[in-house]
Formats: sequence, structure tokens, C-alpha cells
Amino acid sequence: MIRLVFINFFRSKSVKIGMIFIVLAGFISLFVGKQFSSKTQKHIAETAHFQKENLLRNAAYFKAEIGYVLYYAKFALVNHAPTISGLAIGQRDVNSSIKSLTIRNLEAQKYDAELNNPYNLLIGNIDFSFVLIYLFPLLIIAFTYNIISEEKESGTWKIVSVQSNNTFYFILQLFAVRLVTILFVLFVLLSFAIPFLKIPLDKSLFLFTSVAIFYILFWFGLCFWIASLHRNSNFNAVISLSLWIALIIILPAAINNYLVNKYPVPEALDTTLKQRKGYHEKWDMDKNITMNAFYAHYPQYKKYTLPQTDFSWQAYYPMQQMGDDASAKQAKELREKLQQREKASKAIAQFIPTLHTQIQLNDIVQTGMANQLRFLDKTSQFHEKLRLYFYPKIFEESPVANEKWENFKIETFTDNTTVSLARLLMPVLFFVLVFMGLGWWNFRRKVY
Repeated sequence: MIRLVFINFFRSKSVKIGMIFIVLAGFISLFVGKQFSSKTQKHIAETAHFQKENLLRNAAYFKAEIGYVLYYAKFALVNHAPTISGLAIGQRDVNSSIKSLTIRNLEAQKYDAELNNPYNLLIGNIDFSFVLIYLFPLLIIAFTYNIISEEKESGTWKIVSVQSNNTFYFILQLFAVRLVTILFVLFVLLSFAIPFLKIPLDKSLFLFTSVAIFYILFWFGLCFWIASLHRNSNFNAVISLSLWIALIIILPAAINNYLVNKYPVPEALDTTLKQRKGYHEKWDMDKNITMNAFYAHYPQYKKYTLPQTDFSWQAYYPMQQMGDDASAKQAKELREKLQQREKASKAIAQFIPTLHTQIQLNDIVQTGMANQLRFLDKTSQFHEKLRLYFYPKIFEESPVANEKWENFKIETFTDNTTVSLARLLMPVLFFVLVFMGLGWWNFRRKVY
């Protein structure tokens, strides 16, 4: 019987068209991911080359003052992107994976991003996660919306009921054939992605695949329940597409709007203004006021005194530091608001499988907001390390030639945060069981 179900299913032209469409979209998404990963690696290589060239050029040009060299010198920190990130680009197209910093004010550089066409950002990238979350459900709906209703409308369901000893088992076979077909397509695309994107066979790939499978099971569970209502094909199609629109578009947009209003971030502008004011006003103030505040922040530098000149690098860099100190409160509040948004979105997403899947896929491949926040924290630590290294050299007016500038390489931040398997799968599994249970109850009540 199952063999006949397979043959009958694949005989349909619409099935073949749907399969070709989803496979083509999947391959395109993998090429998009490959292109994005290659672009990121190219930028990292270019940044490494620029940093070395920039440091050596400035050191050769400003031979007398190390303060001049450090005014222009940039040191890069890279947010490591595993190769599997090509499957789900997440926020990496908005938040740069590279921070090139001077030792001047941090807050003015921390949130710098690459210039991008806003229209392209609005459209987004057609990566594999987009195909999985948006397009796979449409194919599932197309394969299942008339799985029983068509038989009833054509008058063949009575024949099936008479010939089959267990019609519920026959219904399960119909769904099983479609489920196996969809999972086969998923595994074909992932099998191609592994060598194409050079994805290692590790825990991240296992988690990504597991989330994808459970997401597909959720949509099959939902369609199974809709089919169990025993309505006509038009009703099934309308209710299925309505739920797709609600789960994919309306609810995520509504939640985003809620979080933006619940946790507004005016601190982003306040931080910039405070930082600039904190620095620029120091030009009109007594230098001793600036230095006393600086010594309070870094008591280890009290032994250094200012030269008796109108301008000195020994006073300039403390002024820059005071700009960051003046905006420290706003910077902390901004960090906390972003963290609150992230926690709230994950808490709400547990009740919306589509949103939960998107967030978890981004977390697995390290392209989500949680990873970005940890990268920003590391950026602050990286900047502070540079300051602590160079401040004594600035105060002591260390000769530029004494510094081995060629030894400064770009540094890489690797996010080693682990992801809980239960947190990944349990919310979606709950809805799978709920809809499968409701569908089973309806079929047992109406078929027999």
C-alpha cells in the first residue's frame, strides 16, 4: 500500500514543480551564504593588510611623537564566524563582524557599522534559514491541504474506506510519504551545504539539523490537525495560509513593535551626545580638572605629570577617556536595554515556533543578537587593553622606533557559549505533540 501511495503522490506534476522550486531556492540560498562568508573573509584579510600597512606608514611618518601615531593607528577585533553561519546570516549583515578601533573614545566607535543600501537591508538575504522558515511550510501546505478533502470531493474516499481495514493508518501513510519527501529534500540540501560551505560535522550542525527537523514536524502537525477537521479543500487552503501569514509575518512584526516600545533605546543618542560633550568641553576647562578625574579612574598613572605646553598628548588622551567616562551611565543603560530586548524576545518566542526557530538557528551559528552583545563586551575589553598598554608609553613619550608595530595583528573573538538542547527543541516539540494529539482525536472521533 505504501508503495502505491508513493507512486500516486509523485505522479502529480504539482509535486514535481514544488520539489524543483524548493530545491532551486535551497541551492540559491547556499550560494548566497557562500558569497556572504567569502565577503566576510575577504574583509578580514583586507583589514589585516590595512592594519599592518597603516601602522608601519604612520610610524615611519610620525617618527617623533607616539601620540601622533596612535591618533591614526587602528587595531582590529574580529567576531569569528563559523562556516555554518552561511546557513543563517542573521544580524551579521547589519552588525559588522570587524571592529577597527583607535585608542581614542570608545563609545564613538563601538556601534559603527558598514555602509549598506537600506533597500537591500530591508529585503534581507535569502539564506538557508529563510528558505527553511518561509518556503518549506508553503510546500508542506501545498502537499497536505487537500490530502483527504480531495478524495472526498472526487468521490473516491468511500472506496478507500471500504478497501482499507484501518483508514486512520492509511491517513498516516499519506502524511508519512509527504514527511519523508520533505525531509529528503532537507537532507539533500544540507548534504550539499556541508562540503560547499566547508561545515564541520560537529555539534552545531547536529543542533541546526535537529531544529530544522522539529520545525518541519511542527508544520506537519499543524496541517495534520487542519486535515482532521474534515473540511473542504478551499477551507483548508485558506486556514493554512492564514496561519502561515500570522506565524511568519504578523506575530513577529507585532512582537518586534511591542519590544521596541517596551524597551526604547534613546540611550543610543544620549551616549553619543554625552561622549562628545564630555570630550569637547575639556578643551575649555583647566587641564588639572581633567587629569584629576583621569587619575581617579587610573590611579596607577598619578606618577606622571603634564608638560608645561599648551597642547600635549599626555592631556589629549585623558580628555578622550573622560568622554567615555561621561557617557558611561548611558552606555550601561543602552547595554541593559538591548539585553532586556533579547531576553524578552526569547521568552515570547517559546510560544511562537516560527520565531523561536529563527532565534535558535541564529544562536546556533552565532549570528544573533546574543552573540553581538557578547562581541560588544569583548570590544570594550579589547579597547581597554590597548589603552592600558599605550598610556604609559604616551606619558613617557616612548620613541616610536622602539615599538614593534609589525607585531600587532588583528585579534579574534570566539564565542564559546553553549546552547541547551532542551531549550532548542522543547517549545517546538510541545506544539508538535499538541497538534498531533488534536488531529489524532479528531480522526479517531470522525473516521470511525
